[in-house]
Amino acid sequence: MFKNNLIIFFVSLVHISVFSQSEIIVESEITDVNKQTLAFTSISIMSKSIGTISNEEGRFSLRLTKENLNDTITISTLGFKSFKIKVQDFIDQDIKVVTLEEDLVSLDEIVIQDPSSYVKSALKKLKETTYSKGHQLNILYRRFSNENYVSRFLVEHYAKVYDNGPTSREFGPIEIVEARKSNDYRFAKKKQKFHAIKMTAKQNPLRAGISTRSYKWKIVDDTSYDGEDVIVLEGTDKNKKNKWIRLYIGADSSNIYKFEKSDLNAVYIYKKNNDGTMVLSYHNREYVFREKVSPQTKRLLKLEEDEIKLSYRHEAIVLGIETNRKKIRVSENIILGKDIGDYNLKYDPEFWETVSLPPNSKFYKESSKQLENIYGIPIETQFKRVKK
Repeated sequence: MFKNNLIIFFVSLVHISVFSQSEIIVESEITDVNKQTLAFTSISIMSKSIGTISNEEGRFSLRLTKENLNDTITISTLGFKSFKIKVQDFIDQDIKVVTLEEDLVSLDEIVIQDPSSYVKSALKKLKETTYSKGHQLNILYRRFSNENYVSRFLVEHYAKVYDNGPTSREFGPIEIVEARKSNDYRFAKKKQKFHAIKMTAKQNPLRAGISTRSYKWKIVDDTSYDGEDVIVLEGTDKNKKNKWIRLYIGADSSNIYKFEKSDLNAVYIYKKNNDGTMVLSYHNREYVFREKVSPQTKRLLKLEEDEIKLSYRHEAIVLGIETNRKKIRVSENIILGKDIGDYNLKYDPEFWETVSLPPNSKFYKESSKQLENIYGIPIETQFKRVKK
């Protein structure tokens, strides 16, 4: 059976600054004992439903106020026990090294069931294990558009989304609050007849339903989350061998902490809400396809073929959740038939400077640099050119 290793990780304080008497910015990097960074780690103040995630390099930035000094920061990810510390204590110490003892929970001590039974149990208990009442998700949604491995268009929306959790097939009303986008340098301007954020819910197999009988299930690994042993199960489609889904399920709770699927290389990561139920924390997927181009474009790009490879990389980062119905405010402004790239909301630099975004990842920086190099226009200037 699989062994749980002794795990140690460092929360290395990179920068803490106080912009004013009320605003505090905590910026850190999360790594393991081998200095390997931990990507997409959840960082939350659960009592206030404030949060963010670490980027692909394990870095995060969390904007707080002096009112949060006595609140507790919770850092959690699969394979590690959750790390909790008061904001004030976090600030007072320049560097924090947190050593996690070996998780003694082992599958050797658990009566192993038929692999499919874990999946069936987790799906049956979704309404209990996830937050399935009406709530508001504050989401940073991004779409990177590449052509032949070169970034050609970037769109970012900060949106408020009304959701009933995975037991609901789709999101409810969606409001785009803020937006920014680069110049559109694409040659093949493929458009969707809906806002791409809707697909975050529509393509979620927990919402659409998983036909467990259509897959051959096996246990491929085990890990842990906040002291609970987590079983990693992989299902291979009986009719399509290259189609699979991988679920990370709590052995005792039946919580689904994460799942991956071959379709669009999609990843969904969940975290615990303040009531112990699971809520969405992060999602990404990539749509790769080929599109024909005109003879003129073929000559311009010096292509050997009459088509180019396109890639739409989507990313959804949940920055906050509101469960108090009296405080939920979502005014639908999504337009049916309109692609995410066609929304023209005036860029507000102050907003983007004050929201708790993950630090720009290497991929984000490289994509921005490619967009700047096309005509030598800084990405910030491109953002400012959009007029409402």
